[in-house]
Amino acid sequence: MNRILNEDFNMGWNFDNTYINLPNKLYTKQDLNPVSSPKLVILNKSLVEDLGLNINALESKEAISVFAGNKIPEGSEPIAQSYAGHQFGHFTILGDGRALLLGEHITPKEDRFDIQLKGSGKTLYSRGGDGRAALGPMLREYIISEGLYGLGIPTSRSLAVVTTGEKIVREKHLDGAVLTRVASSHIRVGTFQFISNYGNIDELKYLAEYTLERHFPYIDKTKNRFILLLREVISRQARLIAKWQMTGFIHGVMNTDNMTISGESIDFGPCAFMDNYDPNTVFSSIDLHGRYAYGNQPDIGAWNLARFADTLLPLIHNNQDKAIEIATEEVSNFYSIYNHFWLDGMRKKLGLFGEESEDKSIIDELLDLMKIYKADFTNTFRSLTIGQLTGMEIFNTKEFIQWKKKWDSRLKKQTATNRESIKLMKENNPSVIPRNHRVEEALDEAVLRGDLSVMNKLLDILDNPYAYNNKQEEYATLPPVSSRPYKTFCGT
Repeated sequence: MNRILNEDFNMGWNFDNTYINLPNKLYTKQDLNPVSSPKLVILNKSLVEDLGLNINALESKEAISVFAGNKIPEGSEPIAQSYAGHQFGHFTILGDGRALLLGEHITPKEDRFDIQLKGSGKTLYSRGGDGRAALGPMLREYIISEGLYGLGIPTSRSLAVVTTGEKIVREKHLDGAVLTRVASSHIRVGTFQFISNYGNIDELKYLAEYTLERHFPYIDKTKNRFILLLREVISRQARLIAKWQMTGFIHGVMNTDNMTISGESIDFGPCAFMDNYDPNTVFSSIDLHGRYAYGNQPDIGAWNLARFADTLLPLIHNNQDKAIEIATEEVSNFYSIYNHFWLDGMRKKLGLFGEESEDKSIIDELLDLMKIYKADFTNTFRSLTIGQLTGMEIFNTKEFIQWKKKWDSRLKKQTATNRESIKLMKENNPSVIPRNHRVEEALDEAVLRGDLSVMNKLLDILDNPYAYNNKQEEYATLPPVSSRPYKTFCGT
């Protein structure tokens, strides 16, 4: 393989490659698929700093060759990972069909992150595909992942996007691109499903122990760690999905292969943010029956966790009936954990400290009114936060005025001051989100006209969505009314 020696050109990479110590069923060592003339489109400078990399070196020709998959840095051992998954409820064999895991970068703070190239060419798992990606979807993943990060939602992140100098064929010829993705790991529910179905119990145990050491080293080694592994993953996913619900984020394709064990959001093909509040909202063009609608996300999360629990049964107890009993009880706790995180977060969105018996009814009544009057999810809470109840039909209704009296009465019960409540609301209600029309506007300018200024401005706005500053006002405006519903596609 064509390598760049760190002593010749120090980009700051510090690779370790513990994943290749796992059973070789879980990955394939992968050769590079070089492209003709890569060019850097965007580099995430704040993430560069977080990773402890050399910003000057990463803008060089040599670094661009790494981001394109033409060369690999010293210490990297490129692999494509195998996994399986339930896609829209149907089990299938999958794997990194167009992604290359360079390895695990260790930061100066000794944090460990996977560095993966997405769109870098064919692998063993490509199944007839070209293994490539188009510029638009890669930039879209960059925007959405950084938008989620700004909102405080656990997520994989985007380090760089480069064009390849080559065209790829989809419905038409598109500019090829490669995205460099950074994640705590790419271990998925589907990773466990693969080894559970096609490995043996020793290989399954090896993967589970590796996952425990990598993501949950604090778990008590004197207890059944595999039950505790299940419990931790349930908790992390419950917290993640609650955060999605509280910001109106719709993932769009919650297949088990898109559900990380670390509890990070990953894979942003058909995702989008809800405008008008409606639990039945679906954006994905392939989700014809609404399986992954906004309101279904908690239920799908629980279903996916049950599939994860299935894989752990041989490790939980040597008696299958007892293992099923234990796992069922653990998964059944998902809803109470999720509801705890969701209710706590919704209280904060309304500036409520402590807990009162009427809190949930106050929240539910507001959401019901928002659905009836097609109120914008983000801007309803934004308006409540800044005290400007104008611009939406809901605020002029008798029902809302009655609801507001209940809310005001609840606020008066607490010892917190009005200023403290507003502060709490500002910390939990984003002033801006990656509005779908703003994302599309940025992508059109970048892809069709080669102008990244619109995208860069949007990213700057999304860097601190809770700032409530003047420059965010423009980005808080609603999209123009359209006769065509917004649709997303699995381009990433």
